Amino acid sequence: MKLLALHSSPISTSPSLSNGISRRASMEKSAFFSGQALAVPASSKRCTDARKSSASVDFRVRAIGSVGSSQKASNVNEPEKITKDKDLVFVAGATGRVGSRTVRELLKLGFRVRAGVRNAQRAETLVKSVQQMKLDDSSGSTPVEKLEIVQCDLENQSGIKPAIGNASIVICCIGASEKEIFDITGPYRIDYKATENLINAATVAKVDHFILLTSLGTNKIGFPAAILNLFWGVLIWKRKAEEALIASGLPYTIVRPGGMERPTDAFKETHNITLAYEDTLFGGLVSNLQVAELMACMAKNRSLSYCKVVEVIAETTAPLTPMEKLLAKIPSKRELPAEPLPDPVPTKIHSKPEEVTQLEASKPRPLSPYTMYDDLKPPTSPTPTPSTTPSSSHEQFTSPTQKPLSPYIAYQDLKPPTSPTPKPLSPFTMYEDMKPPTSPMPSLPKN
Repeated sequence: MKLLALHSSPISTSPSLSNGISRRASMEKSAFFSGQALAVPASSKRCTDARKSSASVDFRVRAIGSVGSSQKASNVNEPEKITKDKDLVFVAGATGRVGSRTVRELLKLGFRVRAGVRNAQRAETLVKSVQQMKLDDSSGSTPVEKLEIVQCDLENQSGIKPAIGNASIVICCIGASEKEIFDITGPYRIDYKATENLINAATVAKVDHFILLTSLGTNKIGFPAAILNLFWGVLIWKRKAEEALIASGLPYTIVRPGGMERPTDAFKETHNITLAYEDTLFGGLVSNLQVAELMACMAKNRSLSYCKVVEVIAETTAPLTPMEKLLAKIPSKRELPAEPLPDPVPTKIHSKPEEVTQLEASKPRPLSPYTMYDDLKPPTSPTPTPSTTPSSSHEQFTSPTQKPLSPYIAYQDLKPPTSPTPKPLSPFTMYEDMKPPTSPMPSLPKN
């Protein structure tokens, strides 16, 4: 990537500049502070002082802000043509605890990342951590070459769409800082209004997917939501941001993690994540790294995360399950759109496209799939073969309109079963010489 060191002191454009700084370098620095994009090569001699500075990092910064009136006038009548890059992701809040980890996880999956930050100087830690990554990339490029730092303020609606650029996926990881506990407007400005501004800009830019990070309990009343809402109604404003995203019509995924303050990155070694439906979980813990891995997996598998609200925590009793299987179990709020069908293959090589289209439209579609195969016929029920010597009972059903009631009529030798002959009640009927015993007759007394 490219290097640019930021200086907080104002840059003078008077002729009394130092001899070591060329006039061209002065113009470029002035252009940067006016809001134009700069790209200064790291090998340039103009960056000698920047390399020695403590803030010198090998990355490229784009400051999104106001542009000159002449530039605006020249672009008024020009139509905007932006082709979405399927491998480019814009991450808002990229210097935060979850956002910085999400950037690294996306780079591991092969994405290119535009990291949106309010202050480019705070991105030094992020870039250094990306420089230390070692990935097996067949293209030979390093992870830091796929990272671009974009300076923009989400509270300024006009600068958000240029920051998104041609990114196809937007991931929002912003939130009011817990350190600014006395800022009563923080949750409203950051968790709701700034997020809503990003949603509106993403809608205008027609991004393919929007992933929003909120919190567990955003749609609940009572404990523990009541405790968390003591921080100036943070969950209420996060819920308002969720409603704005759902109403935008964008393909979305809302991630509601449990508590992420205490768990470290080593938390995943003893706790496995588990996903639940919306408004199911009441508490639990999960690490920032596990949430970042989940959102990177969602960006990679958009069909599995299409229009879903996911609650995530980590437990020691949860089995180690791939995230793709966990996402597949969560129902979607909308029906997944059908993939576009491939173009029909022309039947003739020399046919014109117009002729092929008219030919295909004129042909009615057959109802049976067997019409394409002459030798393949659909199965039919077997017809009984009649006997060669029809019986008298068979001859009476020679009329084609009259069918026999019995299936045995076609088989002369096959007879239907008959009722068995009743057995005699006495076992002595088969033996003529054997008579049943009789009662002895009483003999008369002898005189």
